[in-house]
Amino acid sequence: MGTVAVSLVIAGGGGHSIEGAAMAASSTPDETLSGMPDPNPSVRVGDTGIGKIIVDAQGRTLYLFEKDTGGKSTCYGECAKEWPPYLTTDAPRAGEGAKADLISTTTRDDGSKQVVYGKWPLYYYHDDKKAGDTTGHDKEEFGAEWYALTAAGMKASG
Repeated sequence: MGTVAVSLVIAGGGGHSIEGAAMAASSTPDETLSGMPDPNPSVRVGDTGIGKIIVDAQGRTLYLFEKDTGGKSTCYGECAKEWPPYLTTDAPRAGEGAKADLISTTTRDDGSKQVVYGKWPLYYYHDDKKAGDTTGHDKEEFGAEWYALTAAGMKASG
């Protein structure tokens, strides 16, 4: 089993894919994650139990970390295992309901590119198991609050 874990870390650790990074950092692989690089990373608005929020192309909730400032991530190490960053090798695009002028990337300390919406680097939450899950919303971990985002790039209130 140790060989499989090492393989997943190598596959996701190079900053190649959103899915690979989320799978590598997650203790339970999610069947919606392919582990392959995402050639067309995008964010869109999804309708969830807490309202209309920013999600990835597969409908998985994306979160902001209030400790992040100036569009730069402060979540590394154990934090990034619990909250895998939404990584890309390509320019992200706006899907349905998302605003293209709010989408960008930031470079992480390891050189990988993380998708940013508004001023917030985006993350998954390791306990979200399927599209529409929002178990990371309004949670305090690693020294600050985590929230889903609205299409306006603000924290969701739901």
